[in-house]
Order: sequence, then structure tokens, then C-alpha cells
Amino acid sequence: MARVSQNMTRVAYAFWVMVFFVMVFGLVGILYYATQKVDYVWRWYRVPQYFYYKEKIEVRSEIQGRVEEIASTGDTARLRVAGDGESAQYTVPVQGLRVDAGDTVYPGDVLGVFHRWKVGILLQGLWLTLKVSLISILLGTLIGLVVGLARISANPALRWSAVTYVEIIRGSPLLVQIFIWYFVLGTVINTLLAKNGLEQLPPIWYGVASLAFFCGAYVAEIVRAGIQSIHRGQMEAARSLGMSYPQAMRHVILPQALRRILPPLAGQFISLIKDSSLLGIIAIRELTKATREVVTTSLQPFELWFMCALLYLVMTFGLSMFVQYLERRTAVS
Repeated sequence: MARVSQNMTRVAYAFWVMVFFVMVFGLVGILYYATQKVDYVWRWYRVPQYFYYKEKIEVRSEIQGRVEEIASTGDTARLRVAGDGESAQYTVPVQGLRVDAGDTVYPGDVLGVFHRWKVGILLQGLWLTLKVSLISILLGTLIGLVVGLARISANPALRWSAVTYVEIIRGSPLLVQIFIWYFVLGTVINTLLAKNGLEQLPPIWYGVASLAFFCGAYVAEIVRAGIQSIHRGQMEAARSLGMSYPQAMRHVILPQALRRILPPLAGQFISLIKDSSLLGIIAIRELTKATREVVTTSLQPFELWFMCALLYLVMTFGLSMFVQYLERRTAVS
């Protein structure tokens, strides 16, 4: 009887797996059929060039004169152009030479060409998104930890300051906060820096600050809830052993709270990666803005937006797997 039940369970499981794949392929088929009705031509083969491509570099003459000498060394050729009282030397690949010795050249004439691999705009946007998100996560975690501890402090100045910060940040949209950081605080800070002869901060750092302070408010509440979920007897036991409050918090409370707050922290960090797409409004070419620029020039919205979504999925899924790994490492049997 038990064997029959197991067989039925396996059949049911296989059936629902098949239903899942039928649904997925059905949705893909419907999408493809819809694009055919609007006369859209899929060009997936053009997408890789926006990640990595060969750039054609032209070596042009800067002066007017004659090609006096061409000296070849292996695959490289050195050209010397001499004019009226001036001369210039250029280095180009032998296969890319476009002139011969004795030729007359003018400013702007092509002396040779070569190709060089270059990072595409989508890969640049992906790297900037990772960079901004990582820095914001680290700063947001630090801010959240400090504010979270202040939220449970007995000091009213610390506690009320933390509550005010959390409520203001959580009560206003991230887009508005980005505008305030860039157009208001950024203008004030850069003006003061310029008047004092210091270098102004680029927009990326105001974007990082807006994301970090936004993330910090939510992390603070996660930290507060995690600490308060630990039974107060843990603190009393640590203090009875002679530990100070900071020592008890560091060695007893926080390690236990960390295991409980990892899942909500992962969710917050994943949301932060997706929220970084809003930074494109302040001239930061992260992944979404880079995709929008490519769509404008290539007229390939379907392929590029699907690729953009896939890249965000890879980042968030990778972070989720990393947090699950940390959960397993910190799990208590």
C-alpha cells in the first residue's frame, strides 16, 4: 500500500512538473506570436556587441609633410612624417598600414588602422550597478546597525533621533530622496567645495548616499526587531557573567540576532539592487540607463529589455544564493 502511494505521488509530481513547463513554453510561444503580428524582427545576434566588441582605431597624421621612413619590427611599423621644420612619429600594425614611404600626407589623413577589444555599454552599466549597489549595501548596513542600536537605547536623544531618521526616510519615496541628494544637497556641497578650491563630488556619490541612507532606515528596523526577538534572559545572563553591555551585545545578542535577520536583510539588499535603476535620472549610466540608451540607438527594445531583466535576475539570484550559504554556515543544529 505504501509503495502504491509513493508511485502515485511520483506520478502526480511528474504531472505538475510537465504542467509547469507547458505553461512556460506556452507563454513564450504567445509572446513570439504577438511579436510576429506587430512585424517585429528579433535580432539576438546583435546583442553581444553591447557587452564586448572590436573597436576600429584610426591613426591619423597631425601635421602636413612626407612619410620619410617606415621601419618594421615584427608586426609593428614605425612611421616618421616630416614637414616644414617639424616631424612626428607614429606606431601602427604592419597589416594596418595605409601609406607608403614617400607619400605626402595632410593633417587628419589616415596612416594606419588597428582593432582593439573594448567593453560595451551594457557591461559598463552592469559593472556600475554592481559597484553602486555593493557600496550602498555596505554603508547602509553600517548605518542600519548604528541606528538600530540607537532605536533600543535608553538615551532619549539617541532613540528619538533614530526614530526621526527612520520615519522620515521610510515615509518618503526613494525617487524624491535621490532628487534631494542630487539637486539640493549636491548643489550646496559642491558649491562649498568649489569656493574652498576643492574638487567637486561626481553624481555617483550622491546616488550612493541616497541609496545607503534609504537602505539604512530599513536595515535599522530589521536590526531592532532581530535584537528584540532575543529573549531578555540572554542579556541578563551575559551581564551576570561580568560582561559589560557592549560586550554582551557583541558576543551574545548580535550573533544570535544575525541568524534571524539574514533573510529579511537579503530581501532588502535585493530591493536595493533593483532600486539602483532609479539613479539613471541623475545622469548615472547604470544598467537601466545604459539599456535605454542602446534601445534608443538600435531600436531593439524587446531583446535589450529582456537582457536587462535577465542581468538583474542574475545579480539578485546570486545575492540570494550567497545569503542562503551564510544561513547554512551560521545555522545551529
